[in-house]
Parts: sequence; structure tokens; C-alpha cells
Amino acid sequence: MEEMSPDNIHGLILAVSSSIFIGSSFIIKKKGLKKAGVSGPRAGEGGYGYLCEPWWWAGMITMIVGEIANFAAYAFAPAILVTPLGALSIIFSSVLAHFILQEKLHMFGILGCVLCVVGSTTIVLHAPHEQDIESVKQVWSLATEPGFLAYTAVVLIVVLALIFYYEPRYGKTHMIVYVGICSLMGSLTVMCVKAVAIAIKLTFSGMNQFKYFHAWIFIIVVTICCLLQINYLNKALDNFNTAVISPVYYVMFTTFTILASMIMFKDWASQSGLQIATELCGFVTILSGTFLLHKTKDMGNSASIRGATAQSPRETPVFINSGSTRSSNSNL
Repeated sequence: MEEMSPDNIHGLILAVSSSIFIGSSFIIKKKGLKKAGVSGPRAGEGGYGYLCEPWWWAGMITMIVGEIANFAAYAFAPAILVTPLGALSIIFSSVLAHFILQEKLHMFGILGCVLCVVGSTTIVLHAPHEQDIESVKQVWSLATEPGFLAYTAVVLIVVLALIFYYEPRYGKTHMIVYVGICSLMGSLTVMCVKAVAIAIKLTFSGMNQFKYFHAWIFIIVVTICCLLQINYLNKALDNFNTAVISPVYYVMFTTFTILASMIMFKDWASQSGLQIATELCGFVTILSGTFLLHKTKDMGNSASIRGATAQSPRETPVFINSGSTRSSNSNL
């Protein structure tokens, strides 16, 4: 086996560091949201008191550091090495939530997380390589082709429907609303982040890309999408169990990002039947893990409704927020 190149080692270290920082940020931000909710309206109810909470800002800074490390990792190592390591943030945040937030992670929750991680990793590891990009104008050309414009239009329509129709009615009871908004917008964010990263890399190599308006449009889109994602991720964290949000968000975000990348860069044309079959297996594994998380959550809800104080093994909830008088499961 060939030794890893210095650049790949740097990318690996940055990617692992990114997962640790991002996984920690979920826990730190939720502590801030809980403290802010004691003295005013919660984020899930439209409150913004968390902006005055140091814990929330500490979590925000931690997340930004993690994202910067992730961004830098792509400059050193290929996506096939960096992207799967994002799954480590799920495990890290779940373990921290277990010990710090008292959100107990039991056997079925662990199995669901494992299935989600295995499925996502399978897809990413067999995803086709991106084509070489020599100018930000080339990325703009790919982004304005009919296929990706159609994908963007569908994403925007679905996100607007989730924000203006489903969020007021089902946001506090259905985690998929908030996570769906973040994941769909996240897929567009990643495409624009890649464009900006390409522009920065080419600029440092001596070819200034910021003299083109295309680069600045990508930067503006990244900023808008990130602000939208932060807002709805806060609401998700404030209303639902962190150990469930992390894997489901990872699964949906990874799925939509890979789909957007395949449409935009047309990498699917170079895939063999075996690669496509392997990716389909990955999708089935992801769906199985997500189904298990939701199904076991429903088992916990049904048990609490019956008011059973002693539960049989089949009715043991996957996640229990023993540190709160209000069960997190009742919100999922």
C-alpha cells in the first residue's frame, strides 16, 4: 500500500479536527440555547435571546473553526478522503450529548447512527471524482446549465414551502421540517463554497479569480444560505434531541450534496453499473438507519402516552432526556 502524501496527511488531520470541532459545537450551542430559554422566549418560539448568551457564541465560534478546517482540508486532500470523515462529528456529538446533556443514547439509537454512517460513507467512497476546474467562470458555466438550474428551482420551491407553510404548523413537532431546510440549502451552499475555494486556490496560484463578478455572486449566495441554515439549525437544536438531529442532518445533507454535485458536475456519466449499484445500497442503508431512528422514537412516545412507569424492552425509548422535566422524545 502506498504511503499517504504529505498533503493527504494534512487534509486528514484537518478533516478529523473539523469533525471534533463541529461535533462539539452542537453541544455547546444547545447549552446556550437552554440557558437563553430560561430567561426569555426560546429559539423554537421565535426568540433571539441566545444572541446574548456566551455559551451560544462559544458554540458558534467552535462551529466556524470546524468549518474553516473542513474547507482547508479540501484544499489538501481529495473529497473521497475528507467527506466520509464528517461522520465522526455524529459520533462525537452523540457521546458528548450522552454525558453532558444527559440525552441517553441506547442500543437502537447506536444502531441507527451506525446504519446512517455506514450508508453515507458507502455513497461518498464510491462517488465519482470531480472534473478539474481551471477557472471560476467554468464553475459558473456548470451552475447555469439547465439541469442544475432545475435542481436549484426545485430546492428553492421546497424550502419556501417548508418555511412559510410547514414550519408554522409542524416545525415544533416534526424535526424533518427544520432539518430539511438546512439540508436542502446546505447542498447549494456546498456547491458555492467549492466555487469560492476554487477561486481562492487559483488566486493564490497567480490567477486572480476575484476580478470576475461570478466569484462575488458565489460569495453572496454562501452568506445568505449560511445565515438561513444557522437560524433553522438553532430552532432544531432548541426543540429536538441533539443525538437524533446530528445523524439525520448528516444523512440528508450528505445525500442532497452528492445529488447536487452529480447534477452540476455530471460525474454520473463516468460511473459503472457496479458503482451505481453500490451507491443504491448506500441509500437503502441510510433510509434504514433513518427509519430506525424515527420508529424507535415513536415507540418511546407511545410508551409515555400510556403513562407506563416500567417499560418492556420493546418499548424502551432510544433517546431519553433525563436532565429535563420535559421529555425530548415528546418533541420529536
